[in-house]
Amino acid sequence: MITHLQIASFKSLENVELELGQVNVFIGANGSGKSNLLEAIGVLGAAAFGRVDDESLLRRGVRPGVPKLYKSAFPHKPHERRPHIFFGARKEDAAYEVALFNPLNDPKPAWRYMSENFEGPTGKIVGRSPFKKQELGPGKGLNPEQGYAALKSVELKPGDSALDLLDGLRNYCIYSANTATLRGLAPDQQQREPVGLSGGRLPEAVLELLQSRRKEGHAWLNDKVAEILPLIDWAKTFGSGPSSAMPLSPSAAASKYVVRFTDRYMADKRNILTGYDASEGALYVLFAAVIALHPKSPSFFAVDNLDQAINPRLAKRLTQAFCSWILDSQTSRQVILTAHNAAVLDGLPLKDDRVRLFSVDRDNLGHTVARRIILSEKLLAKAAQGWTLSRLWMNGLIGGVSTTL
Repeated sequence: MITHLQIASFKSLENVELELGQVNVFIGANGSGKSNLLEAIGVLGAAAFGRVDDESLLRRGVRPGVPKLYKSAFPHKPHERRPHIFFGARKEDAAYEVALFNPLNDPKPAWRYMSENFEGPTGKIVGRSPFKKQELGPGKGLNPEQGYAALKSVELKPGDSALDLLDGLRNYCIYSANTATLRGLAPDQQQREPVGLSGGRLPEAVLELLQSRRKEGHAWLNDKVAEILPLIDWAKTFGSGPSSAMPLSPSAAASKYVVRFTDRYMADKRNILTGYDASEGALYVLFAAVIALHPKSPSFFAVDNLDQAINPRLAKRLTQAFCSWILDSQTSRQVILTAHNAAVLDGLPLKDDRVRLFSVDRDNLGHTVARRIILSEKLLAKAAQGWTLSRLWMNGLIGGVSTTL
């Protein structure tokens, strides 16, 4: 699990350092830099993969951008200006850091590795800088557009802590579901297993999750999957099946498989609903459950707007369930979430140090600042008086709100 994250000179992130937990929630005003934080990790993941270009960034849910937009544009004195963007991630006994460069006035398709540092339990694995020339063989210098750590990682054995760190970064992605894709009305431009970044392939992923409960070593999933249905209070059952066997209008765009619900209040044989007709909130619940519980979900990922299309009461309950799905999983996972619905905060078990809440704001220079919110004696005293975290946030007492509205 990544414990320390550092970002410098990327968009609004002039110099940000974070101590992460297992579940991390970013709250903040629109434009405060929450998405920039998620995307910075995506750029780091692309660098760990070995190449930082539009294809690699899109694969991780990062919006491609020209160097003039990626490189911080804050005014500096000439000697303070960094020519590169910098990213670093650490865990207890491993670290990966990289500085990337791309000319502002003559941008190239791929960013160049200016420096790279990769360390494991026994010391440095890769060291690379513009002042030191490494050789791959007689007369062969390193390609500045290819990652050296990615190349050297093939020499590491499975289970190596440094390899686990690099793999976590390489597989990192940002999920941001939308209703049209969840319903099967729009294609997912970034398909992945178990589910696409916009929610594509949800019916297949739901079916796989339900089937995984019966596989050897996955018995723990039974209790967790049983927690999904109570979040969809009108549904008696859920699953997925062939669209040809479902009550769908011929004009409805449908994939081969669709999500299926049975309504607990409607008459038998007329109570089957597909993802095309069901409430969007139910689809977002299934999407959240899949990425948290599916055996093939990445070990490290982000969800931009977990609370999208969710009413406040359900947002609290879904947050509680999502935290328990991640923390109690037998598959070690780490997640970063952004939220705009204040009710999400009331679902966070913040007395568990594995769950961390960060307020994201812009300082008086416009730099993004991320501050961890800890349950201090003052906050606990407010709680004793009946103040919920959502109320504290709405009243501007823990940051993460616009100061101009």
